Amino acid sequence: MKTHHQATRCQRLAFSIEVCRLTACLSFLAVVGVSGLCAAEKSQSEWAHIGAGGKLVYKSTPTGDRIMDFSSAGYMGGGVALPEVPAWKTVRPAGGKDDTAAIQQALDEVADMPFQGKFRGAVLLAPGVFTCSNTISIPASGVVLRGSGAGPAGEGSTIKMAGGRHTAIATRSSGDTRNARGSERSELAAAQTSLADSYVPSGATTFSVLEAKGFAAGDVIEIRRPVTAAWVKFVGMDDLTRDGKQQTWIRTGTTINIERRIASISGKNITLDVPLSDSFDSKYLNPPGTAVVKIKPPPRLTQVGIENLHIECPAQAVNHTEQLYSALRLNGEDCWARNLVIDETMNSVSIGGRRITLDRVTVNRKALHQGSSKPAEFAPNGDQILLNRCSVNADNVWFVATGAEHSGPIVLLHCTFSGNGHIEGHQRWTTGLLLDNCELPAGGIDFKNRGSMGSGHGWGMGWSVAWNCVAKSLVVQQPPGALNWAIGCKGERLLLARPFGTEPKLPEGTFDSHGTPVVPQSVYLAQLAERLGKTAVKETGY
Repeated sequence: MKTHHQATRCQRLAFSIEVCRLTACLSFLAVVGVSGLCAAEKSQSEWAHIGAGGKLVYKSTPTGDRIMDFSSAGYMGGGVALPEVPAWKTVRPAGGKDDTAAIQQALDEVADMPFQGKFRGAVLLAPGVFTCSNTISIPASGVVLRGSGAGPAGEGSTIKMAGGRHTAIATRSSGDTRNARGSERSELAAAQTSLADSYVPSGATTFSVLEAKGFAAGDVIEIRRPVTAAWVKFVGMDDLTRDGKQQTWIRTGTTINIERRIASISGKNITLDVPLSDSFDSKYLNPPGTAVVKIKPPPRLTQVGIENLHIECPAQAVNHTEQLYSALRLNGEDCWARNLVIDETMNSVSIGGRRITLDRVTVNRKALHQGSSKPAEFAPNGDQILLNRCSVNADNVWFVATGAEHSGPIVLLHCTFSGNGHIEGHQRWTTGLLLDNCELPAGGIDFKNRGSMGSGHGWGMGWSVAWNCVAKSLVVQQPPGALNWAIGCKGERLLLARPFGTEPKLPEGTFDSHGTPVVPQSVYLAQLAERLGKTAVKETGY
């Protein structure tokens, strides 16, 4: 029997251990964005949670599929602060005259300068209003366009769009062939093989191939997932009709091309730098099988930035199928846009390429879009894309909508959306989207089958996650052979049939801890801290 003194010592020791445990827990949770209580006092998800030792623990399906590591989304693959680039040219507003040519000349001059490290330099717009009647083009890698702030006229730099409808700022095309297929791609035919595994799960970084000869660490490769009649039939996309005419979801005989870099090779096992966001089931993909092909890196602009600007255009109470004033077309690799306020544009921000961050970009529109089809204010159509603390304030829009056949990771982190719009995988099988702590109090999150809507958009989204989000409605459906998750989210769960039908209701995706947020508060930041350390989270702004 313990004496009173021994019992007291045990109680003190237990208390000390608990204090240490709570301190460690709170320290980690502070890094990943949790305010308040420790994990023991909040809900947690069986699909991803912090286990013993502070490491993330993931649940897998019987075939090995799991929530992927999204933390490589963003500039330079995540966890890297956006750079501060010295300005070499300053442009001042011409007082109501057209400023397009002056700004373009300054950008062209900086583009002709030699590189200083990764950058040539920045063009600085002085405070004031710049009237622009045509697109301002970022002409080369290593060039930054910077305003003096995104505040109102006189305090910051405003690009006032005038003249015919156009895009305010765009990166100049560099021959990017991201969406070309097969032999149209620039490939090294000597290094080509096929997946050897009968099943490669979503979230995997390693797979085996029939032959690894000709491949090496650092190579850029494409995993070419074939679109077969068997797979199209399996996912129920072989019977789309509209107005009595057959619709094509994704054309059989094509491929969905997933760009990755080889991190390491061991025998016939290849390990990637970024996880796969889709699964590969040979039952539906053989023949012809999934090809793995070494390619030349696509010729994208790199290290381009647009920052600290206000962009505005005349009000557009029109349909988005008309010619429009749009704000930004950013296509490249390791690029960014930050601290932008955008007023009244439509189809405002479109992103292509990979490893791109949008930080604190806001789109506001008062003029109502006309028509049932809607514009997409953010279109993150690339890989390793991060939207951090971005927002939209508008009605009758897609706040965010993805296009066809992108392979993520695409992350929306702490974004807010005001109005009756929605976020959705808009068409044709994009995978690997994460909505992390996003708020849409009057809007909806849709991971769903769009059936014959559009031109046969069908299943728009697979293997995607809404994590600790708040929305008016959640349509999270389960595609055949794939999962979609809503974890720790609040909002009405809606069961829907495929569009243009009333029954049967499509299977619901995976809901976990519905109505109660989970720990970690941010799965992206938790994954980032685990992969690169707490400093990477700080560099991201948290």
